[in-house]
Amino acid sequence: MLDEGAHSGDAGGVVPSSFRVLRALLDRVESSATGEILLPELRCDIPADREDQARATAELLGASLWERFSWASSADGRVRACTEDPHEALLRRAWHPSLAVVGAEGMPPLATAGNVLRPFTSIRLSLRLPPLCGAAAALAAVGEVLTADPPYGAVVTFEPSPQVVDGWNAPPFSVELSAALNAVSAACFDGAAPAFIGQGGTIPLMGLLGGLFPDAQFLACGVQGPGTNAHGPNESLHIPYTERLTASLAVVINALAL
Repeated sequence: MLDEGAHSGDAGGVVPSSFRVLRALLDRVESSATGEILLPELRCDIPADREDQARATAELLGASLWERFSWASSADGRVRACTEDPHEALLRRAWHPSLAVVGAEGMPPLATAGNVLRPFTSIRLSLRLPPLCGAAAALAAVGEVLTADPPYGAVVTFEPSPQVVDGWNAPPFSVELSAALNAVSAACFDGAAPAFIGQGGTIPLMGLLGGLFPDAQFLACGVQGPGTNAHGPNESLHIPYTERLTASLAVVINALAL
């Protein structure tokens, strides 16, 4: 907006705030009221089998899908999730796009912030796409909508990260793998049927393997302990569950090898 900051007593109401311009630009991509991503290039149709799997898993997990996070306290008890429908929560995690601001520059710390119209604001965005949405087309659409006809003729630049990859959706299970999973789940998990949570589609290695071995069957699974925070200092394993899962994988591999 400016080449140098200007005191608000002189520039207030005349020079548009760079943060206000930024808010207007982000509203082109995401509804600030609902979090809905507005660009069709960032969406895809949800396969029917994934819908069914999410519905079945939602019945098992219920409110734990959002209650497991360390929500801050608020005046009415706690901060609320975007949705408290378990089925919708699972679909939002895996099949709906989402946007988050994960970094910012151009804003001084609170202790030293003065009454100045800052010359610029820069942010870093994290955009999660559904597995069947092309990343290149999505990136082009975001860049176009953020830089076209900016408010007040502001200077807007968009610098894509090189870390842009397509998602991945596992091929349907074969009859043999489905039968092995049903049998081992009942044997190792107290008679329970297997449930599918829809996670890991953004791991670049999975897409690479899927491209190299298009006829292969994939079983992607993992373990996290109670209260764990993935990739955080308190990430942990639940040892009894890990033992069950290890045994399950051994039985499934043996069943398919025969």
